[in-house]
Amino acid sequence: MARIGISIYPEHTTPERDRAYMEMAAKYGCSRIFSCLLSVTKSREEIGKEFRGQIDFAHRLGMEVILDVAPVVLKRLGVTYDDLSFFSEIHADGIRLDEGFDSLAESIMTYNPQNLKIEMNASLGNRYLENIMSHCPKTANLTTCHNFYPQRYTGLGYRHFEKCSREIHKLGLPVAAFVSSQEPNAFGPWPVNDGLCTLEMHRDLPVDTAARHLFATGLVDDVLIANCYASEEELRNLSLLDPSLLTFRMEREYTLSCTEEKILYETLHFVRGDMSDFMARSTQSRVLYADQEVPARNTRDMKRGDVVIVNDEYNRYKGELQIVLMDMENDGRKNVIGHLPANERMLLDYLGPWRKFGFIKS
Repeated sequence: MARIGISIYPEHTTPERDRAYMEMAAKYGCSRIFSCLLSVTKSREEIGKEFRGQIDFAHRLGMEVILDVAPVVLKRLGVTYDDLSFFSEIHADGIRLDEGFDSLAESIMTYNPQNLKIEMNASLGNRYLENIMSHCPKTANLTTCHNFYPQRYTGLGYRHFEKCSREIHKLGLPVAAFVSSQEPNAFGPWPVNDGLCTLEMHRDLPVDTAARHLFATGLVDDVLIANCYASEEELRNLSLLDPSLLTFRMEREYTLSCTEEKILYETLHFVRGDMSDFMARSTQSRVLYADQEVPARNTRDMKRGDVVIVNDEYNRYKGELQIVLMDMENDGRKNVIGHLPANERMLLDYLGPWRKFGFIKS
């Protein structure tokens, strides 16, 4: 089941602020927390005390906590790959290896007696994970998570992200990825504030738009906000998502009638199996609202990303909802009720035969 998560960086803030953030995130259904030890320079004892309290608080809220580490961090903490008991002592649920060992060591790590999750870097694009799988790991304890990228223009390109994620899913392992809060004061583990995201194309997008895109790809199981603190509005918007449903925001072009509102928001839409290149058609609404009037309004020519409802002038098809995929002339029989914002139009690529979709009411 897909999950939404947040990130905290205790070394850059106070326990009180982190706990308030965790409480708010839990209120909106977040169930994962990412935190980072790569940037922490405190002693083993200080880290244990600081993180244990926050992790225990997270657990009381029903949230899982994974800590980002690397071999150099383990060495500094006096931890070896075959003895991960320190992380159990601070009550972590698992560790993410930003950098790895030799594949055999990672396989051995998955058999840790504490059953800590071992999360691997999903962004490398080599045979690293295949090598781990060849060493027969305990797959119940093995998972993956993409990197995030603080520096602008260094995030993953979509093609590489897709390649990596598809290969990992073929191995039967889950994939997580990061999106970025657009709060101006949001921060991460490093003194860089250009946003934190996995895909570069998401850096300046609203957090829920980026998350909807990740889920639409079918390549991501969990989505985490990499920087903190996300706003309550961002968390609320994420809580409204159904990861299994392709959803769009639409900018209205006029005040919709009651019937148009119901067609748009109260119908489970799906694309007809015999899909056209020009539009994605949802035809159930013309059956459900066959006895309702849809007067002709705003019958301008149609452009890619427009949302259309067939009006009374096209009686047999009246009430049908369409999303326009290619520019077309309008003969007056289709109401252009609105259009997708520019940053939503990438989602059109995921409309296919029988795909279920809906609209976010705003």
